[in-house]
Amino acid sequence: MTDPAAPTFRHDPPHIAFVCADTEEARRARTRLVHRYGNVPIGMADVIVALGGDGFLLETLHRALGRGGCSPKPVYGMNRGSVGFLLNAYREDDLVERVQRAQHVTLHPLRMKATRVSGPTVEAIGINEVSLLRETRQAAKLRITVDDKVRLPELICDGALVATPAGSTAYNLSAHGPIIPLGAGILALTPISAFRPRRWRGALLPHTAHISFDVLETAKRPVSAVADFTEVREVERVEVTEARDVSLTLLFDPEFNFEERILKEQFEP
Repeated sequence: MTDPAAPTFRHDPPHIAFVCADTEEARRARTRLVHRYGNVPIGMADVIVALGGDGFLLETLHRALGRGGCSPKPVYGMNRGSVGFLLNAYREDDLVERVQRAQHVTLHPLRMKATRVSGPTVEAIGINEVSLLRETRQAAKLRITVDDKVRLPELICDGALVATPAGSTAYNLSAHGPIIPLGAGILALTPISAFRPRRWRGALLPHTAHISFDVLETAKRPVSAVADFTEVREVERVEVTEARDVSLTLLFDPEFNFEERILKEQFEP
């Protein structure tokens, strides 16, 4: 959800922590920006400026979440990577002013609870999506339950995923899932290379839905579950819900208009 109001910070000007991807281009950019604007540790910062691509931005958001007990810092990304769908244009001038007038977008990630065939249950956060993927040449067989009601007794496929609106333009789109506007209050449930039922193209679910995947024939058809950077092998059951208790803040230049960018993607040839 986008809030057009500029964010407020504890300090004026805001204290910035610069982080960068492990590439020469990103490291050089960080060196120049730190020399120009200074740098503070993340724990003392008002905002994190991330220099890299979309993957590094996701890493930065996860690192911000992992700072035990602290509210995640807002993240302002600048593109020093390849795609940069979630990133502002890279410019070194007027960075403080850009951060101060930025609009903020609040994201709620997904919470995955994956139970292995043998071993502990693993919980993880997925900002873009939670996906289930076959581990071998054998297709996966999944039973899909939504809010305690079986909706699909058997899906034969390469896998399936649940995507947030922010993640709907990533893996979900590559799997021919729908693009979801921010603030729509829905999640995308998308099959990956469905074989049976062949014509099933997925579903749009309310963000309050509790989605469960039961893996059928686990010995013959092993399946892994992935939430962004966390992979759990040989799962038998995966539960996915929206983590409404977790809020992440991304900052965008007003002219960037993230909601408009997601809308525009739906009309790209």
